Amino acid sequence: MYLTEDNIDKDPFKQFEIWFEEAKKIGLKDPNAMNVASSTINGVPSSRMVLLKAYDENGFIFYTNYTSRKSEEILSNPIVACNFFWDALERQIRIEGKIQKVDEEVSNKYFSSRSRLSQLGAHASNQSKVIKSYEELTDKLNSLEEKFKGQDIPRPDHWGGFIVVPDTIEFWQGHDGRLHDRLKFKKENNNWIINRLSP
Repeated sequence: MYLTEDNIDKDPFKQFEIWFEEAKKIGLKDPNAMNVASSTINGVPSSRMVLLKAYDENGFIFYTNYTSRKSEEILSNPIVACNFFWDALERQIRIEGKIQKVDEEVSNKYFSSRSRLSQLGAHASNQSKVIKSYEELTDKLNSLEEKFKGQDIPRPDHWGGFIVVPDTIEFWQGHDGRLHDRLKFKKENNNWIINRLSP
């Protein structure tokens, strides 16, 4: 199927939903897997896979440890690029924009929906920091299990959500001969302008 200016939804978030739902429908493993690229204030890049947990017309949300390497980079240089790639559909979506923490209430609500083990893991892991052994992590986890036995586990202050607020969203549909469709939405004066890019 070709992606044209006529058949693409003029709202990039609605178009994202169409493709995201199609990726889920065909049974892809982790269709919400999203690469997030950031850089230090000095421009040293890094990237990693995270899981998209929510999205709406405001942006795309994922959760992480606020003391991790990615969070340190994000908090010092809040410009990021994200990418979804669904090989079975020959599609990718590229998102670029600014990132910020979500409201604490949003983080609290999502944290309470996680499994108990994942909640404990958020307390136990000092993400991206060097540890002596895996046993150090499991010992800490066991200690926390005992500490919170029989009670709700509160969200740690160092864990929560980020929302990527896009300036551009590009939809890429692959075709034979590498003559791909590339339609790019760019926000200008609160309106989304669509441009076709050469493959």
